[in-house]
Amino acid sequence: MTSSDKIWTAGLVIIGDEILSGRTHDKNIAQVASWLQVQGIRLAEVRVVADDEDRIVEAVNALRADNDYLFTTGGIGPTHDDITVDAVAKALGVPVVIHPEARALLERYYADKGGLNEGRLRMARVPEGAELIPNRMSGAPGIRRGNVILMAGVPHITAGMLDALTGQLEGGAPLMSETVGGFIPESEVATLLREVEQAHEKCQIGSYPFFRNGKVGSNFVVRSTDRDALQSCFDTLCEGLAENGWDFTPGGI
Repeated sequence: MTSSDKIWTAGLVIIGDEILSGRTHDKNIAQVASWLQVQGIRLAEVRVVADDEDRIVEAVNALRADNDYLFTTGGIGPTHDDITVDAVAKALGVPVVIHPEARALLERYYADKGGLNEGRLRMARVPEGAELIPNRMSGAPGIRRGNVILMAGVPHITAGMLDALTGQLEGGAPLMSETVGGFIPESEVATLLREVEQAHEKCQIGSYPFFRNGKVGSNFVVRSTDRDALQSCFDTLCEGLAENGWDFTPGGI
């Protein structure tokens, strides 16, 4: 089921002290956002929180209230500080239970790796009423309960879980985009960007500056769920750049 009128959105909570400390560089925001776009869902907000139950509960409840979906990454492993499941269950007001299918999956996966010990069994714990998201990489599944989706923090495992979810979520029309770029300081065309965007209410324009070969430039990305509106906005932007004497390259640079 899809709707071209409704704008479907998702929130994302990145969980982990290692992200906030800088020891680990997050790669999940970009891949979750790109995946959601193909599903017709826009990533509307991201929060990065520490391994603290109250902070996770607060973030989960805030973002799931404001969006159609809530994703989390990180904190669903075998160690004592992997508390995402407990925090999300608390946010949802349900107990944590051992999912029998998850336990069976882990027993099979660890059969020739020392067996299922207490730490590994933690990865079978889910908020009551949850479904599993397959994980081909490490056996430990992701978790889905309604519109709340819990995934691993390791990017390539997250990617596999997203792949398993492809086509499984209700969403709106896919977000399309066109890019134009040039050695154009964004500050010099801020007014033009604003005027073009305001004249095309179904479109958004993102500005992404860069510094290359000693020169300042920008790529401008026009996004819309409406192909005709997108083309009209893109054409108007290109015309405005030309009228103001800027050299530009469709497709970006």
